[in-house]
Amino acid sequence: MSERDRHQASILDQFTRQAAGFAALPAHSDQDALRLCCELARLGPDDVALDVACGPGILACALAATARHVTGLDLTPAMIAQARRRQREAGLANLRWEIGDGHALPFADGAFSLVTSRYAVHHLLDPRAMLAEMRRVCTVGGRLLLIDATPTAATQAAYDAMETLRDPSHTSALTLDQMRGLGQQLGLSEQAIGGYRLEVELEAQLRAAACPPGAEERLRALFRRDAEDGVDRLGVGARYEEGEIRFCYPISILVLGRES
Repeated sequence: MSERDRHQASILDQFTRQAAGFAALPAHSDQDALRLCCELARLGPDDVALDVACGPGILACALAATARHVTGLDLTPAMIAQARRRQREAGLANLRWEIGDGHALPFADGAFSLVTSRYAVHHLLDPRAMLAEMRRVCTVGGRLLLIDATPTAATQAAYDAMETLRDPSHTSALTLDQMRGLGQQLGLSEQAIGGYRLEVELEAQLRAAACPPGAEERLRALFRRDAEDGVDRLGVGARYEEGEIRFCYPISILVLGRES
């Protein structure tokens, strides 16, 4: 089995087990964050959008509230099942779902005016390859929207070690400059940059995850150390609030334009 096949199997395993918990975690459906993403992408009623690695359809359904039509694609059937459930509950008709790989999008060149991906880059062995595919299916004059955790260069290694412990399908979270660099390599223009802090309570995050055996206690120890020492080694601002450990994922929003 190739490295890519092994990694795809890890993603399928993790997100089949995480699907319901991921979909239900309140932080993932934060309305202010979703609204900011749509505003920065200049989402409009004429947009035909594609959400790559759509997970349980949270961003895709938010886009569909305004866009003419949205397609959501994900590798994991259990995530697509959650997305269909969310669509039904929201009463949205202008959506369709596909099971597929973001590295080989099953769509024609220039098929979409807006191509998005949220919380996926850090799971990729080759994020440039997926961004190249997103560029290919984006029409000239269209936009690409990337949303992901972006640690600082100083905390990137510790952050990656922590996230890999929680989820073995994690590869590396890019810094904002690294993510911007991918766009530059592909000749994409920068149209907007924004961000938000995604606040999570540690135990809620662990309940939603599918941690390997023994990982939960090791993660608690890492977060307790930062919270008790007041040193932000992980780059997520771990702290105690009313006896709970809370922290914030540093999320960046990058809007890129395809001009040729």
